Amino acid sequence: MVDFEAEGHQSFSFEPIARIKSCYPDRFGIPRQAGLVPSAIAQIIFDNTEENRLSIRGIEEFSHLWIVFVFHRQNYKSWKPLVNPPRLGGNQSVGLYATRSPNRFNPIGMSAVRLSHVETTTDELRLHIRGGDFLDQTPVLDIKPYVPYSDSIPDADSAWATAPDSTLSVQWSDEASRFLETVTPQYPSLQSLVEETLLQDPRPGYERGKDGKPGAQWFMTILEYDLAWSVANNVVLINSFKLKNS
Repeated sequence: MVDFEAEGHQSFSFEPIARIKSCYPDRFGIPRQAGLVPSAIAQIIFDNTEENRLSIRGIEEFSHLWIVFVFHRQNYKSWKPLVNPPRLGGNQSVGLYATRSPNRFNPIGMSAVRLSHVETTTDELRLHIRGGDFLDQTPVLDIKPYVPYSDSIPDADSAWATAPDSTLSVQWSDEASRFLETVTPQYPSLQSLVEETLLQDPRPGYERGKDGKPGAQWFMTILEYDLAWSVANNVVLINSFKLKNS
């Protein structure tokens, strides 16, 4: 059960309807917005009950969905009214509600994703989605179809929150490339997933846009693979790519 309560107001209690199995097992490296990494794969998993089967009837007729979810596994002790967005270099403050920071009074997120297909197993109903920005095991509170005629606002003004303009490129070391070749048949889009994720420059705001300390290395996990990478001259070099904890 997920509880949200604001002092002096009515209290509400929400129970997750499903959970998300995501390609991002850790927070570091998750795209900062949905849609930035089209190859990011995930599954929204329901228990295979009659109620759930009825609830998702017809959902496959929509190409995209809105996912309302909980920012779980956060280490914030309390919410703050001012936020330093990475897009502003991490050193300029704006109001919380002028950002999409996960550190919110109510830790609720909302993302639009592409629905690939629906799978039914003996125990589960799985909505296969792409382009999400979810931490593995994210609790889902609600799902709504994306409706272009009302949800898309072409002339909307997003102030400083404009599309990323990355000048980075990605290269694989010989060692990492050799290992990639052994796993690609299992995950045909694995190379695209890794490269699209790194092109978002997961580094903290104060480290982005520069090479940082010479020889500095960053570590992250995608699916069941650990990778180590560094940045020099606007090139992300994947130094190591291997099975997690191997």
